Amino acid sequence: MQEPMYIKIHNQLRRDIENHVYKVGDRIPAERQLAEQFKVSRMTLRQAIKTLEEEGILERRLGSGTYVASQKVQEKMSGIMSFTEITRANGQTPSSKLVSYKITQPSLSEKERLELDGGDKVLRMERIRYADQVPICYETVTVPEDLIAPFSKEDVSSHLYQTLEKQGGYQIGDATEYISAAVANEQDARMLNCRRGEALITRRQVTKLADGRPFEYTRASYVGERFEFTFSK
Repeated sequence: MQEPMYIKIHNQLRRDIENHVYKVGDRIPAERQLAEQFKVSRMTLRQAIKTLEEEGILERRLGSGTYVASQKVQEKMSGIMSFTEITRANGQTPSSKLVSYKITQPSLSEKERLELDGGDKVLRMERIRYADQVPICYETVTVPEDLIAPFSKEDVSSHLYQTLEKQGGYQIGDATEYISAAVANEQDARMLNCRRGEALITRRQVTKLADGRPFEYTRASYVGERFEFTFSK
């Protein structure tokens, strides 16, 4: 299966950052310039940039451009976040809309976070999460393809953890989360029915099985005024 063009661009830009072509705090070239450089549409280029933003590698500054992100202060917090459980605890009804579901080659970041080998493929799915039919979160979830191969699309996309535990006999272990602030771009605004430039909370999470194997890499954007995180230590 051929690697998607936006993943190729993502990987090249990440290599450029790792090799200090673009240093921390540097502004990367404008979208039009990069689209011409890679000979792709601006839509394809934006998808690559958005993926790097979700991973915390780039950060968009409204009215200024896109920059190589500085290292964020990280705080370890306990507990695995469950959107469904939190929503129900608030007396609301959770639901989701599957936007994309495909088996594909992993990006460099996905390969690194999930500790994959060269030939491994992944399931990458995108979905919008709702509370009482109000869009709260847009997320991209990546899982090793071999782990979910025995299960149906419905089971994986609707209740991944339950499927792994009840049908697969796996035990869910701990998770590491990275939470930061961002602003909504055009795609965020369209998917989440919010204003471009509105405050978002972004979350990246790597979840492991009880045996220590990373099995899920999640990148999510929450509308700030519609959701809050509560952690206990």
